[in-house]
This record gives sequence, structure tokens and C-alpha cells, in this order.
Amino acid sequence: MAFPTQDQVKAILEKVVKLSKADECTAVMAGSTDGNIRFALNNVSTSGIVNDTELAVTVAYGKRVGSATINAFDDASLARVVKRAEELAMLAPENPEFVPAVAKQAYRASPTFDAATAAITPDLRADVAAKSIAACKAEKLIAAGFLSDTSNFSATANSNGNYGYQTATRANYTCTVRTTDGRGSGWVGKDVQDVTQLNADTEVRVAMRKAAASAEARALEPGKYTVILEPAAAAGLVSFMIRFFDARQADEGRSFLSKKGGGNKLGEQVYDPRVTMIADPWNPEAAVMPWDNTGLARERQALVQDGKIANLNYSRFWAQKTGKTAVGQPGNLLMMGGTKSTADLVRTTERGILVTRTWYIRMVDPQTVLLTGLTRDGTFYIENGEIKYPLKNFRFNESPVIMLNNIDELGRPVRVASDESSLVMMIPPMKLRDFTFTSLSDAV
Repeated sequence: MAFPTQDQVKAILEKVVKLSKADECTAVMAGSTDGNIRFALNNVSTSGIVNDTELAVTVAYGKRVGSATINAFDDASLARVVKRAEELAMLAPENPEFVPAVAKQAYRASPTFDAATAAITPDLRADVAAKSIAACKAEKLIAAGFLSDTSNFSATANSNGNYGYQTATRANYTCTVRTTDGRGSGWVGKDVQDVTQLNADTEVRVAMRKAAASAEARALEPGKYTVILEPAAAAGLVSFMIRFFDARQADEGRSFLSKKGGGNKLGEQVYDPRVTMIADPWNPEAAVMPWDNTGLARERQALVQDGKIANLNYSRFWAQKTGKTAVGQPGNLLMMGGTKSTADLVRTTERGILVTRTWYIRMVDPQTVLLTGLTRDGTFYIENGEIKYPLKNFRFNESPVIMLNNIDELGRPVRVASDESSLVMMIPPMKLRDFTFTSLSDAV
């Protein structure tokens, strides 16, 4: 599907803003072409492409706000959607936490677009599935996986003179491989902006090796163990924790970053000094849009620096209430690490457990970010720097805050996608002490 040109999008947004008679008006236009292919039991099951372009209009009369959306862009449709938003605003009660539309922003473009990903065809998707399936069939294994890709644009304009336009791409591949008897399972995931960085024939073999190696899993008594979390396994816990970097939650006593007696832990040592996490929209390996969903410009900022809380996320309302400066909410999370691979960390481990993936993570206690979840798709016992045998999966009860105070070593960060967050993440493999496994799981 061919999207409107940037000039056409800008003209539509400017027309909408001029049509509004409200005190203020914000127009956001976004379009995407989303492709996918799904396979299971060594056969393609579904494949498709979804095209969509939508305009959202938000207006305010004082503190009364109304919003409406439409996917037709002729003059009559534009007038209709503006009128509907204004009608809804007139009917709405005043919002006690209302903040005006953002002032004119200075957006610096980030490298979110790749031409090869935007040009993905059904043939390419079919080739990814075919290579994954063929490799597994040859070794009498069973593949199930999913490739999704998107090419999109986003644009924003308001009555304060703000305007921004940018395009982006992303592709995500996952594959679970099982042995024919269902006793062994392996998994691999690859998240990229540039689809040429995805080689399904190579990636699937990671899952194949783990599936074959995990078939004769042994039970190990639950307890506290040294673990090596692969980046995808660590991402599930870290991304859950990052939800609580909201300043309001911390100030109101609803977060692990709340201080007893009031206030938050900004500037305090919360983690091991080796922990540094930043948000950077312009990072070439994990670029994201240079504004958030309110239109506020993002900045490069540290959330954790050398284990200390460096910044919290302030909504525009909470920043106004507390006298702080709000910046755009982060769209990525980059955790610093070392240079070693997961395999390198295994070679330096006398005894421990390698975890491929964490799954079904749920909150137990928000005050400590105590989480519970399961390992899956390849859990292995390490002895004297070697993988000795596969293990039955575990349920764990662990806080990522405690986890990041029990670091032995951090490896080289890689780009991952987390099931728990929409953030683009760069996360290192982690070698950790005293990780708490509470029970066994029969699932593979």
C-alpha cells in the first residue's frame, strides 16, 4: 500500500487544525503496512498483510477534552471528524489533570527506517518459513514460528505550531522447535530494524540444538542457584521493572522507588554499580521515534547510572504539579554490559543453570517488584564451564532489583523484544548469584 506523501500528510494535518474552533487542537496521523507469516507442525498456517491509515483529532475547550478518529481524508470527512471531537469535548466533564497541547518541539530525526524492511514481499516471508521448516524436517524436529514486519509513518501537528513526521520499520522472528515426542524444546528470537540482518537458516539452528539437547531433562531440587540468563530471559524481568520508573508512582508510595516517609529514591544507590541503563532514541542499533505519544520530544537520558537512580519518568501533569521538567517517555532501554557472549559466560561458570527464556511473568509485590514466572524452551545445568545435561523447567520467585544486586558478570548487550513491554531493548546476558527457583514445572 502506498502511503500519502509527507507533503500530503502535512496538508491534511494543517487543514484539520485550521478547521477546529476549539481552544486547541491536536491532529495525529499514522499509517502502517503490517505483514506476517505463521507456521506450526512444519507447515505454514496463516499469512497476511494489513494496511491501515488513521487520523485522530483531539480538541479542548478549557479543561474539557474530546477525541475522534477517522480513516477517510476528503474535506467532508475531515470536517466531520473535527466536529465530532468538538461535540464530545462540549459534553465531557472537566479533566482535573488536564495539560495543554505541547508547545512547538524541536524533533531530531532518528534512524528508524530501513528500505529493505519496507520492501519485504510475501516471497521473503515464505522463504523465512520454508528455511525454518526445512532445517527442522531434515533433523526430524518440529517447527512453530512467526515472522511479523511493519513499515509505518507517524505525523503530529497542533494549534501551537508543533509538527513532526517520521517513518519506521521493524521485523520480529521467533521460532520454537520441539522434538517429535514433545520432550525437548528450544526457542530463538530475533528483533531487527533491517531485515537483511535476519538469517532464518542460521537462527533456527539455535532452537534446534536446544530442542535436541533438552529431551532428556532431569529434575533438580528448587533453591537458590547461580544462573546465566540469556538476553531474552533477562529482558522479561527487566522490562517489568522499568514500568515502575514513573515518578508519580514513586512519589505516591506505590513503587519500589518510593522512600519511606515520602518522596522517591532519585540519586540513591539501588543496584550494583555495574548497572547502567539509558534511553536514547538515536541509538543506531535500537532507534525509536524522537517523540512520545503526547508529542513531547524524547531525549537521551540515563535512568540508572552506575547503580544509582539517575532519572524518573515524569508525565506532563506530574512534572507541572511537582515543578519538574517533563521529557518524552522513553521508547527504548539500553543496558550496558561487557564483551562476552552467553557461551563465554558459561565457560567461566563452575556450577550453575542456563536459562533460555522466561515466560508467564506476573507481579507478586509491587513494593519490591517481586515477580513470579517460568523458565521454558531450554534450561540446562552447567558444571566446570560446560553444559552437562538438560533440566526440567522451574517456577521462579525473584525481584529484578535483587537480581541486579547479585551480579557476577554482564555480557555483550544484544537487541531483544520483550513480551512484557513495547520497548526496543538492548540487554546483556547476565551471570547472577542466588537466583530463586521455588518449584519444578513439567512443561517443556
